Amino acid sequence: MDNVELMVGFGLIVLGFLLLVAELFVPTSGTLFVLAMGAIVVGVALTFYHGEGSTGLLTLIGVMVALPVFGSLLLHFWPKTRMGKKLFLSRPQDDDTVASMPVHLELETLRGRFGKAVSALRPSGITDFDGWRVDTFTEGLMVEPGQWVRCVDVKAGKVLVRPVDKPRLDSLENVEFS
Repeated sequence: MDNVELMVGFGLIVLGFLLLVAELFVPTSGTLFVLAMGAIVVGVALTFYHGEGSTGLLTLIGVMVALPVFGSLLLHFWPKTRMGKKLFLSRPQDDDTVASMPVHLELETLRGRFGKAVSALRPSGITDFDGWRVDTFTEGLMVEPGQWVRCVDVKAGKVLVRPVDKPRLDSLENVEFS
């Protein structure tokens, strides 16, 4: 009969860990967490009460090591549960990024095209691409109004231009840009 306290103590410790798992799936606002910690503390106390100090001490050390490891595993899997998905923010999908917005996809058509600076680009300003005024920026170069520029890149709605000499637009009709 001496081992009854020991078995009940170990049973309460196991019950405490099971209640910690249940806390992930059942929204109890921490009630199961408090019960779990109470069961673990009472279980460790019962192993000390068993009579042998070494059994209680080894159980306490085991729980002190297992609890953080177990807790980190639970926190790792918690965002994957139904309740965890409601509590944690998820990454945006590829379709939800700024670069894939329709207005920014439309700017992709400017890549390789020539335009004229409407305002001074120091290094950012407005450029006219065949009647379409677009906010642009340069690679740090200053461009005076009326100077020709060419779109070299479009990234997330930002149009990068580079100053060029006046293009011969009649010879560019059949040229493809990469």
